[in-house]
Amino acid sequence: MIMDLNFLLDDVIKNRRALHQIPETALTEFKTQKYLKDYLISIGLNPQEICETGLYVYIEGKDKENCIAFRSDIDALDILEENNIEFASKHKGKMHACGHDGHMATLLGFAKYLTTIQPLEKSVLLIFQPAEEAPGRAKEICQSGLLQKYSVKEVYGLHLFPELPEGTIGTRAGAFFAQPTVIHGKITGKSGHGAMPHKGVDALQAFTKVVDAYQTIISRNFSPFETTALTIGKFQGGSAFNILPETVEFWGTLRTFSQANTDFAIKRIKEIHRGIEIAYNVKIEENLEVMYPPVTNDEKLYNKFLKTIEGIPCVEYEPLAIAEDFAYYQQEVPGLFVLLGTRNEEKGFVQALHNCRFNFDEKALLTGIEMFAKIYHNFK
Repeated sequence: MIMDLNFLLDDVIKNRRALHQIPETALTEFKTQKYLKDYLISIGLNPQEICETGLYVYIEGKDKENCIAFRSDIDALDILEENNIEFASKHKGKMHACGHDGHMATLLGFAKYLTTIQPLEKSVLLIFQPAEEAPGRAKEICQSGLLQKYSVKEVYGLHLFPELPEGTIGTRAGAFFAQPTVIHGKITGKSGHGAMPHKGVDALQAFTKVVDAYQTIISRNFSPFETTALTIGKFQGGSAFNILPETVEFWGTLRTFSQANTDFAIKRIKEIHRGIEIAYNVKIEENLEVMYPPVTNDEKLYNKFLKTIEGIPCVEYEPLAIAEDFAYYQQEVPGLFVLLGTRNEEKGFVQALHNCRFNFDEKALLTGIEMFAKIYHNFK
């Protein structure tokens, strides 16, 4: 199917740039919600509020027993934008640096496309979800029973990705994004004079052994063919150069691609802590907060997807250790998450996600709309 969606481009550009100027972080997306609601109403749809600042739109088709869902996140980041553009953020210190403005503009464009092919054969659920960056409102939406209420059988989502060429899709079957665990620990020893270390208990020395031992989890407890990552990125301790620090606090992240591997790594972290407590006469407190499940793409949907999007460039992309709460939807119904390339070196659109200069050409979003449209037309 050859699709000409250029009639949507003006709205796509207008919506993306308007939303880019009003970035709001998790659960404060009230201006964003109002903009989305006003636009959806203007094209004849009936949006409903969910999770405080989110929206959903159910468009009933002839087949009410089989519904397909599409999701966009809507929240922004605490980043000061440094793009010199006419539509830069008006909210100082806030920015759509992860492309969620593009995700929303894509789903709005798809919504308008659906209004041009009425009556629909199949029912559609469009989800504009708040708080993807944290705390992850996809879980709450799933717990609300929304997918079951409208008999959703499949769910799809996308993410802009500047590592892929503009207009190219990247995805894969199986594990795609990782499950993150936030690591926070506190080691307590006994402070003392640096010239008389035998009179104290050095928490900093114990900390170095913790970090060393963590690396054996990756190198000795997991197969070399299993992707895992464990990084300690922040620590603080001590008050002077000649005093043994009584406490050292540290923070880090664990990334795995299965719940079983997360559970095992956490078990090993706790065992390492208990062993170092004995060996170095310290006390170690830990808080290991498991976040979103891994994004795991349904294999049948993936194979169908490859046939569905014929004509759109698509590559099988490697697993990424980043995280996405889209995984909660996939625990409810079969789902597929894809990357939409935005890299355009000629125009200078090369900055990474979460960068203060991230930007893209809105024409790339038409590929996302075309992809959603082809998925819809091939939904059976």
